[in-house]
Amino acid sequence: MKFTKAEKSWILYDVANSAFTLVTSATLPIWFAYLYNLNPIGAIPATTFFAITTSISVAIIALLSPLMGAIADHKGLKRKLFVGSIAVGILGGLAFSGVTQWVLFLVLFVISRTGYSLANVFYDSMLIDVTTDEKMDSLSAYGYAFGYIGSTIPFILGIILVMMPETFGLTTQTATQLSFVIALVWWLLFTIPLLRNVKQTYYREREPHVISRSFKQIAVTFRKIKANRKMFLFIVAYFFYIDGVYTIISMASIFGKEVGLETNGLILALLLTQFVAFPFAIFASWLAKRYNILTLLKCYIGIYAFVAVFGFQLDQQWEFWFLAVVVGLAQGGVQSLSRSYFGKLVPKENSNEYFGFFDIFGKYADLLGPLLMAASGLIFHQTKYAILFMVTFFIFGIYLLNKISKIDKEAQKV
Repeated sequence: MKFTKAEKSWILYDVANSAFTLVTSATLPIWFAYLYNLNPIGAIPATTFFAITTSISVAIIALLSPLMGAIADHKGLKRKLFVGSIAVGILGGLAFSGVTQWVLFLVLFVISRTGYSLANVFYDSMLIDVTTDEKMDSLSAYGYAFGYIGSTIPFILGIILVMMPETFGLTTQTATQLSFVIALVWWLLFTIPLLRNVKQTYYREREPHVISRSFKQIAVTFRKIKANRKMFLFIVAYFFYIDGVYTIISMASIFGKEVGLETNGLILALLLTQFVAFPFAIFASWLAKRYNILTLLKCYIGIYAFVAVFGFQLDQQWEFWFLAVVVGLAQGGVQSLSRSYFGKLVPKENSNEYFGFFDIFGKYADLLGPLLMAASGLIFHQTKYAILFMVTFFIFGIYLLNKISKIDKEAQKV
């Protein structure tokens, strides 16, 4: 498929930010577990504190997303907010790369992740600016696909440093910290094409008192979403199933450490997920042209439900590798088709605001999963019971998607 210059630049930002995503889901949790275990608090596992921190970060993002989205819908503001968010993310990342005290590390990680996630609100809404409804599924899928494969380059450079630090005259600590810096520099460099070539096509004219008006607009938008039964059902379904997806992505490596798996094996398995996810994300765009999007989403969610059940009993390295491949089959499809399906439902001139709500539901979902893992760690001193409970979220997500399918069938009869 041929893409315009703006569409290619939009895809490249997925390559940019996916490097940060991969590092924070693979290397960073393992590094934090190491820092925490130097000065632990009783028998509470590192997973618990990392889960609590993830939840705090998500809560902040979820509160800010709708307001920032509403403000960004005004002419000329999306780019400024996007650049500001990236600056917070990268500067926060450079800061946590240089500290070894685990509490300070977590504080700086929250700041960095907040900037990263807010930038994604504006980035996702740019999908409306750069392409048409007909190409939206394909462009969204290609963004995730090239994000998966592109992110492996700085990640591989990083893990070479981490696994062979003495070759470069480094300590393991310095090598790990440099691996974070490499990902941040990659994020910055591949953001440049988007800043040069993507313009805000749909917007509202600037008004006085933008912030106060944006607060009022949030309430109006929420009422519109609630009145649109199809959109409301989808965004609630998304809340439930994406909770399990994000929890599995963000907590996989630190969960593997908790059950005693070898560090290098964990990192390489998560790298394998990226390579598997690349072709299957593109395959999802091919499937989207031939099959119903909701049917595909239900299939992908079913795969994740299997991952949660299998993960409950996981205690062997080969089992983690097996799940890494299975997750790769579904990861690109469930994320890209969710984004493009919602993009087709929203009014284009208010895309930031609606994607702000889309993001808030996704982020509050990402809050719930880590909180459940933290609670499981505090109560049972292991988090696998929370992983098993994720299955109920997947099931309820499928149930709500079935309701949307019935609405579509009734509309076709009319």
